[in-house]
Amino acid sequence: MHLHMMPRITSHYTIFPRDKDPRWEGVEMERFADEADVVIVGGGPAGLSAAIRLKQLAKEQEKELRVCLVEKASQIGAHTLSGACLEPSALNELFPDWKERGAPLNTPVTEDLFSILTEKYRIPVPMLPGLPMNNHGNYIVRLGHFVHWLGEQAEELGVEIYPGYAAAEVLFHEDGSVKGIATNDVGIAKDGSPKDVFERGMELHAKVTLFGEGCHGHLAKQLYRQFNLRENCEPQTYAIGLKELWVIDEKKWRPGRVEHSVGWPLNRNTYGGSFLYHLNEGEPLVALGFVVGLDYTNPYLSPFREFQRWKHHPFVAKTLEGGDRIAYGARALNEGGYQCLPKVTFPGGMLIGCSPGFMNVPKIKGTHTAMKSGMLAAEAIFPKVTAEDPASKTAGLHIPEYEDNLKKSWIWKELYAVRNIRPSFHNYFGLYGGMVYTGVFYWILRGKEPWTLKHAGLDSAQLKPAKECTPIEYPKPDGKLSFDLLSSVALSGTNHEGDQPPHLTLKDDSIPVANNLAIYDGPEQRFCPAGVYEYVPLETGEGMRLQINAQNCVHCKTCDIKDPSQNINWVVPEGSGGPAYNGL
Repeated sequence: MHLHMMPRITSHYTIFPRDKDPRWEGVEMERFADEADVVIVGGGPAGLSAAIRLKQLAKEQEKELRVCLVEKASQIGAHTLSGACLEPSALNELFPDWKERGAPLNTPVTEDLFSILTEKYRIPVPMLPGLPMNNHGNYIVRLGHFVHWLGEQAEELGVEIYPGYAAAEVLFHEDGSVKGIATNDVGIAKDGSPKDVFERGMELHAKVTLFGEGCHGHLAKQLYRQFNLRENCEPQTYAIGLKELWVIDEKKWRPGRVEHSVGWPLNRNTYGGSFLYHLNEGEPLVALGFVVGLDYTNPYLSPFREFQRWKHHPFVAKTLEGGDRIAYGARALNEGGYQCLPKVTFPGGMLIGCSPGFMNVPKIKGTHTAMKSGMLAAEAIFPKVTAEDPASKTAGLHIPEYEDNLKKSWIWKELYAVRNIRPSFHNYFGLYGGMVYTGVFYWILRGKEPWTLKHAGLDSAQLKPAKECTPIEYPKPDGKLSFDLLSSVALSGTNHEGDQPPHLTLKDDSIPVANNLAIYDGPEQRFCPAGVYEYVPLETGEGMRLQINAQNCVHCKTCDIKDPSQNINWVVPEGSGGPAYNGL
């Protein structure tokens, strides 16, 4: 069976350009273009905070300012997934009156529990004040609901929000500066040919474009290359976070309790841990999840199945028994911190939020820093965009002041202080060495040690060949505490127009079988939290082929990060495709 006889896995125009495809001859490719002062990609905490701050400044100074924001989810907040324990510092600055405005922060943290788990037991760890994990003064929130509320505040201030429009490409001026973005085309068949209903996306041009795509954004990847933004930083390192919402027995519900654990079921050299937050939203709800560092080495590891197994620990099971699971989702998160921050400004644009990676890993919090980065961007942009005579020669404004302001802000101090905690886990003692490091150098010295530790390098380069590793025996799900993958994905509400080219594109369709399956036993079957990748037997009965179930994708970006061949490029599907999270 030769490869050219196989149906193509990848049919997307980013791999097979349309100008060389006879099926596209004579198709109208003109795009309608619209102009704004500022265009923002991504309606998460960073993008919305930037939009809000711009309009607040315009109102204070009585200036006209057109701000347009595009969001790939069909509703603001529907693709948002986070723990989430929110530190209100940035929100207090953005809306000092957030309580009066009805922000959905309903659960102040009342107690913090931290555990090291062994297979059967729990070792309690004291939560000393001043440790990054101490959550005094924070709120447990459903981040999607909080983001939805931010969207309402932005619209009230006159921000134009376009949900269901995915930014598919970056547009450039002739001088190389960013001109804006184009939204995705619709009406393309799975084989890459135009349907009768084909419609070209539209262009949005701006003086400055803000990219707030969240962790591992696909346009940011292109901008890193185009402007060489990562030449002076380490490669970003990531984790995958999986999450569920449960309604539990009221007798076991402790609104305001925050629980974290490290240890079992992961070994000491696999970075990760769990969270379990008791929400106060009018019913006995808990949010729980599991995070696994994507620098893990064993290709047999399945983050999803580690999460399912963890729920059977006696300390966790006692909270969940008799409860009902109502939601599931997953998302990658940045773990590189200070060492991995790229240059964030370039002609015509800026990076904000989790796209460049402002997450504080030991705190496992990135919402407050993402919001603050958006606000700092807005404050740097506003005087330049409203100046009567823009000094910049380029049509796309370059505003390096944003980066200067970041370095003077509390974001920088906070990320600098915790910079060594995550990489300190790369030692013989793994988890325990990292915990000792945190106790000594963070709790005692507050991150003032004169050295900066390095991360291990690209997550995609960390897997060992399958033959050097032991397969992991995972227990079968019991349907009460633990579940299989497909019934989980069903709870994410994810949906995509079925007849479209898979948005999980492969640079080379032959690599998965020849490399990933042959050397690493097909790790994408295990690291994908949505069952997108399956190796199935060839119709001839000999050998295997990769099948991509793109309609299952929850937009977590793990495959793009962890694929050992770096052959997968995640691009946006048709607008409004993806998960339908309700406050995850």
